Amino acid sequence: MYNNPVLDRLPRHLTDLIIEKPYNSYTWQDHSIWRYVMKQNVAFLKDKAHAAYLSGLKKTGISIDQIPDIQTMNDILKTIGWGAVTVDGFIPPAAFMEFQANNVLVIAADIRPIDQVEYTPAPDIIHEAAGHAPIIADEEYAAYLKYFGEIGSKAFSSAADYELYEAIRYLSILKADPHASNAQIDLAVQLLEAKESNLGIPSEMAYIRNLHWWTVEYGLVGDLNHPKIYGAGLLSSIGESAGALSDRVKKLPYTIDAVYYNFDITKPQPQLFVTPDFGYLTEVLDTFASRMALRKGGVEGILKAVESGSVATCAYSSGLQVSGVFQDYILHQNQPAYIKTTGPTMLSYNNSQLEGHGVTYHAHGFGSPIGSIKGTLKPPRFLNDDDLKEVGIEKDKKANFEFESGVKVSGVLKSCVRKEGKLLLLSFTDCLVKYQDQILFEPSWGVFDMAVGESIVSAYTGPADADAFGLSYPVPKEKTHQILYTSQQLELHQHYGQLRQMRNADSFSNLNLQLMQSLLNTYSDEWLLMLELLELAVDKKVDEGLNTALVNNLLRLKQEQPKLDGLISRGLKLFQL
Repeated sequence: MYNNPVLDRLPRHLTDLIIEKPYNSYTWQDHSIWRYVMKQNVAFLKDKAHAAYLSGLKKTGISIDQIPDIQTMNDILKTIGWGAVTVDGFIPPAAFMEFQANNVLVIAADIRPIDQVEYTPAPDIIHEAAGHAPIIADEEYAAYLKYFGEIGSKAFSSAADYELYEAIRYLSILKADPHASNAQIDLAVQLLEAKESNLGIPSEMAYIRNLHWWTVEYGLVGDLNHPKIYGAGLLSSIGESAGALSDRVKKLPYTIDAVYYNFDITKPQPQLFVTPDFGYLTEVLDTFASRMALRKGGVEGILKAVESGSVATCAYSSGLQVSGVFQDYILHQNQPAYIKTTGPTMLSYNNSQLEGHGVTYHAHGFGSPIGSIKGTLKPPRFLNDDDLKEVGIEKDKKANFEFESGVKVSGVLKSCVRKEGKLLLLSFTDCLVKYQDQILFEPSWGVFDMAVGESIVSAYTGPADADAFGLSYPVPKEKTHQILYTSQQLELHQHYGQLRQMRNADSFSNLNLQLMQSLLNTYSDEWLLMLELLELAVDKKVDEGLNTALVNNLLRLKQEQPKLDGLISRGLKLFQL
């Protein structure tokens, strides 16, 4: 774990997704790729990105010259209340959101290969560190990012959502692997298309993922006709950042309707959304949050919990939180009357497990009525001992009472749990619970712990107390493919290091000049190495003949390999050649 007090507070289940990326595992070519992209970005974005971008590079410890060391970033980020960790490519969306909610920037450890310098479908350290990190130095935007994580991590997903995530991850891994065959990629594309066509009704996570894409990843800010870039996907993509501001890409005012615009990670975006300012992002997110089960609860929330098929939490109006896999429910006059979980279940208050009510005690599930008890005038959470006594509920005595829904309870009260003056739980022995002809609990099953609350006010994915529940995110099946370099490629990478040493040296010798000439002759098709040679030749004011030879060679490469045209042209522009 990196040294940062923000990271020390991370829930245990998130730390399983953190990987170690030794800094010395980056090649000198990797550093040159980083340097090329950053130099191009800063040159292009200085007047096209939001003002927070360039100042944020310095504030967050992002160097233009070399890949940032994550610990150095953490040393700087902690001064603004954030941290950074390295992960393996795409991680589950809920986990990504939860990291954000905890003020942690998730950084994909690997860097794009040289044939994907302009755009890569896989997250990489350029996208994360150079794209996301600088903007979080803006306090208003950082607050939005944290709030988005808090809301997004509570959004319900479907099984189809997770399958789509795995398909996207698999395709991105293959596309970032220079050794993947076209046949493999084609099959992965077909798999992704099949998953996309069978998603069914969009889940909360599907909608909020769209909002994330059109703001955090591909957002524009300011005037609709002359916007600035702030989305990390644009800030880290030379090709897309240039195209984003052109007339080819339609600009739409950012509204809540952005939730209905899906996206394709493998292609440039046909439209982008422009927010007037960062504060408005929070307004739109708040509008969406008001539609979620997190805020609405009720029948809709219970249904989403059941349909998710995974661990979820339903919160009673008393504040009691029930976390487990919700299996069934009873409605009375279209209002929730009873909920039931299956398997390990936990009861919590204020996101902290109630003592004695963890997954071991409730190992086989939990069921309880919802609503008011007949004969009471107060909301059930405010009933005191005298109020309970008036309806026949008294410690160590047999009680028989009925809910307004018709659920009937008969048992001996053994204990009650109150927090902050609110009644949360009543526990009965020798208890029978029925609804019409349906038996919901029998005396032989043990103690009946009855939740108290007239309604379900919130429902969301995941347990209320994740660490106490023992939550863990599934580790992705497919790992990012680590590139195995040939001895010739490793030798090439070392030459990038030699050029870096020469560039940083105070003196320049004839031996350096001879090496540069040798590299031109040996690696004439390596466009990035040729650009670095040219930069060095211009900077050190070496032989004009070498300059001319390098420029002519780069012009040849542009003509012979049109896909390199933009990359080389932008490189030459830096030297005004």
